[in-house]
Amino acid sequence: MMAGAAEDVRALFGAAVRAALQAWPALQIAVENGFGGVHSQEKAEWLGGAVEDYFIANADMELEEVEDFLRELMTTEFDTVVEDGSLPQVSQQLQTMFHHFQKGDGAALQEMTSNINQKKCKVTATPLKTAKETGVDEDDVDSVEEMEVKEVTATNDGATTDVVCPQPQPSDPDPQTIKEEDIVEDGWTIVRRKK
Repeated sequence: MMAGAAEDVRALFGAAVRAALQAWPALQIAVENGFGGVHSQEKAEWLGGAVEDYFIANADMELEEVEDFLRELMTTEFDTVVEDGSLPQVSQQLQTMFHHFQKGDGAALQEMTSNINQKKCKVTATPLKTAKETGVDEDDVDSVEEMEVKEVTATNDGATTDVVCPQPQPSDPDPQTIKEEDIVEDGWTIVRRKK
């Protein structure tokens, strides 16, 4: 492979790594909420280069090693423990990208990056509102079926569309509710069953 072609494939690999990390909901939430401090966005941008360099320096990695590396970076840089099951998926995706890079398959890297960018959506974490904050009588909090969750997804042209998803019905006749007095000073919430 010629030097110019190798540099092009390296640039495509770097772009693919950054696209995968930018589409990772755990990282999006950590950055959006400033879990990495005031420089969370800069840390996320640095993370792309760090992951790219890690793959280049360690060519024969196992999937578990990639997971451990990402887990360590998320813990140390963003004070975040990823427990949503996405770590193995992102690690596998990055490892697949690296295999395409090693083979010099720029077309596959471009296709993966394109697919990620098409499927990418903005993830936000919103705090729960208590019955008092929403203006709902605490006795009426049982009506979970009236609640809705709003999901915002990005389209290919950069516009956003709002999709309203109905909340799943509770299987338990006594759903859990959050009352104002159950929120403790340090941010923890005491969850009690309604009697």
